[in-house]
Amino acid sequence: MTSSYSLMIHGGAGALDNVRDQAIAVRYLESIRLVLEFGREILARGGTAVEAVESCASELEDNPLFNAGCGSVLNEDGQVEMDAGIMDGRDLAAGAVAGVSGIANPVQLARLIMDGSEHVLLCGEGARRYAEYCGVPITPDDYFRTPERIAQLEQAKVHRAIMLDHDESGEAQKYGTIGAVARDLNGNLAAATSTGGIVNKRLGRIGDSCIIGAGVYADNASGAISTTGYGEDFIRTALAKMAGDLIEYRGLDANGAVEFALKHFRRKIGGRGGLICIDHQGQCASAMTTKKMIHGWIEHGGASHCQF
Repeated sequence: MTSSYSLMIHGGAGALDNVRDQAIAVRYLESIRLVLEFGREILARGGTAVEAVESCASELEDNPLFNAGCGSVLNEDGQVEMDAGIMDGRDLAAGAVAGVSGIANPVQLARLIMDGSEHVLLCGEGARRYAEYCGVPITPDDYFRTPERIAQLEQAKVHRAIMLDHDESGEAQKYGTIGAVARDLNGNLAAATSTGGIVNKRLGRIGDSCIIGAGVYADNASGAISTTGYGEDFIRTALAKMAGDLIEYRGLDANGAVEFALKHFRRKIGGRGGLICIDHQGQCASAMTTKKMIHGWIEHGGASHCQF
């Protein structure tokens, strides 16, 4: 057994430069700090990396500040369609849901798929049916349709455009997709990512959060990675898996891997977003092509840090 654990979480990449948003910024940072300390308790008592990332991601899904779970943005029909994925670095087990509605914690359903089914990814009505089979309660639509998200959709429709939850346009700069990565006391890695997607997205659009190797990836031989940003860009570059491969096959550490991956991301397609990573040695790193990314980390059991 190793002597330390590491944990990272993120709440989305974007910008938060407007002075009027500073009070909101404090709320974001405090939320991240609280979830980090929640995850610390799990890992310090010997909990698994999978348990930690699922629990931390669930806490963020329950916070309406973030674009996941109850804070999910609305699609073109004014409905919530959520994506989530989770992966266990011990054996590359993975579970994911896409375009699911009525599920308060999609990451928990992803975990049930990973542990209890012969599949990796279930979508839409099939995912919902599996949730019912597992005894997961169906949550009414009103739980997700917050006044802020309704107003956000109306703004997007006025401009006849889709919008990232953290777009720089408009007065309120919000942050989106959530994720968590962890290394436990036994040296095992895990990653989880969850999102409501893009404001005013087309019905049935699926982002990267549920795509293993694009929005989420974990392998004990390399690292645990979660991404955030414009999902189509991460799908096209399989960036989470790329970061892991850089660690395993090029011998880079977490910092070197995320920097190399983001340079590739920017050069190839002008990709927008960021990622967090814990390598197999427990080193934490992050990088982004956007102005900011709200995230926090605990490296080798040390103090917690939160920043944009």
